[in-house]
Amino acid sequence: MVKIKATILGATGMIGQHFIHQLEDHPWITIESVAASERSVGIRYLDAMRIVHIEHVPDDVANLEVCPIDPKEVGDIDVAFSALPAEVATKIEEDFARAGITVISTARSHRMDPDVPILIPEINSDHISLIDEQRQRRGWDGAIITEPNCTTITMVMPLKPIYDNFGIKSVILSSMQAISGAGYPGVASLDIVNNVIPFIRNEEEKVQVETLKILGTAKKPAEFKVSASCHRVPVIDGHTEAVFVGTEQAAELKDVISVLSKFRGEPQKLKLPSAPQQPIVVRNDEYRPQPRLDRMTENGMSVVVGRVRKDPVLNGVKFIVVGHNTIRGGAGNSVLSAELLKAKGLL
Repeated sequence: MVKIKATILGATGMIGQHFIHQLEDHPWITIESVAASERSVGIRYLDAMRIVHIEHVPDDVANLEVCPIDPKEVGDIDVAFSALPAEVATKIEEDFARAGITVISTARSHRMDPDVPILIPEINSDHISLIDEQRQRRGWDGAIITEPNCTTITMVMPLKPIYDNFGIKSVILSSMQAISGAGYPGVASLDIVNNVIPFIRNEEEKVQVETLKILGTAKKPAEFKVSASCHRVPVIDGHTEAVFVGTEQAAELKDVISVLSKFRGEPQKLKLPSAPQQPIVVRNDEYRPQPRLDRMTENGMSVVVGRVRKDPVLNGVKFIVVGHNTIRGGAGNSVLSAELLKAKGLL
């Protein structure tokens, strides 16, 4: 197989470093270049970055010279993994798509564009049909694909089989989010140690709109109601979420647990390299899931569900779910999206 040639935009940051980790020894993708802001350009990658969230940098990447974030400077590549902050991502990602490069982005900038998919490969792989529409509408040969907010990914994974089997009338989310979700340097230690911060700017709004776009069709969002309350807690990695679901049809607990445990998506059918064998793992221990024990399930690519119970208020079910916010909710999901595009002949 001819390998996909990739660049990483914003490579020196925390999510950029996770891309390096996720792509190490990847059977389908090779890192051809790393790009970062002007202060890092021309410097050896290992000297330009500070390791903050991974154990090491592979030698072949460590010795790359950091190049400008410019489609003319990154070399002959197929895909750009964007770990750029939203405030600069909008134009840069469009420039790369205009240059014929497929961009897979962790930034929020283009998520709600009607011709841009917010992709979770197990959940809405059919939304890649928007790529053709995007190319025709915008007149470029590349494409922009986004991934959801990390909180949204963790919740939507178990919502999908519930939605498909029982229908959903309403969802209430209360999140307990890891500090790594704030990036680096993130939350000041004097704010988060021995504390819970009850507000994360724009987070609740993202969850409420992204969920409906993902679980709808490529052309039309889902129509149930979503209400979210998001909070930062002193955990390094792994978002813990309490989810309350009002279902359209009566949902017996044994049936809910069965559809969650049996759920498989397109990545599992295609046996993609980064796909977990079981994307949703259900624990029957009433003290699980916990981020410290469960965030690395299937290399951080599965979400773990526990405490599945009846909800008497919404007439549905409630449960706890844990997902690794920088792997499944970050670089890992983007890499899996690239694998899906490759398998579908779009890369």
